[in-house]
Amino acid sequence: MKIKHIEDIFFDLDHTLWDFDRNSELTFENIFQRNHPSVEIKTFIEKYVPINKACWELYQYDKISHADLRYIRLKHSFDAINYAVSDEQIECISQEYIELLPDNNNLFDGTFEVLDYLNKDYNLHIITNGFADVQFRKIKNSNLAGYFDTITNSEMAGVKKPNPIIFEYALELAKAKKENSIMIGDSLEADIKGALAIGLDAIFFNESNIVVEHGVKQVNHLLELKKYL
Repeated sequence: MKIKHIEDIFFDLDHTLWDFDRNSELTFENIFQRNHPSVEIKTFIEKYVPINKACWELYQYDKISHADLRYIRLKHSFDAINYAVSDEQIECISQEYIELLPDNNNLFDGTFEVLDYLNKDYNLHIITNGFADVQFRKIKNSNLAGYFDTITNSEMAGVKKPNPIIFEYALELAKAKKENSIMIGDSLEADIKGALAIGLDAIFFNESNIVVEHGVKQVNHLLELKKYL
């Protein structure tokens, strides 16, 4: 069913438009082939993905710092595969990862098609918890910049999703009305519940097809947004 009265659409970036897991794996593959060739990339990624997710959840609630996030996710992943690595090596890998990550720009299937479709009738925006410099490079390098009127990141707002302040900040930056706006993202906690808590409508990008509570608007593919917008 089409949602009426929407004028402004706010997208999350990572795991919603920008295929973080695919691009992250390619970045680690590049680094390990050159500097740590004995690391089996698939085994590492199997451990890294859930560890990184858990670390980001701690980070979004300010339970760990930016520096802690970058260190812990690698340290715990290497420990999980029993690969000996020094703190100095972790720092080097972490820095190189941040530098190289935006060079890989795989997007989810249907990204450009749905943005072209939506861009005709709506003002499009981004709200992201990612690090400012890295996120801007991702957006630029993946040719997404031209679609979005505003980009709000957690460093600008001083807080991270699901904190209501970042949503209010993004709405003010976009000069958008809450009742005429909607949030689209992959995180039930950060994007969907965070938006709904301040009265901002939301659509869950449920690419993994997890079971969600009744009443949550959701899509499994970006092109399914056309049934709502």
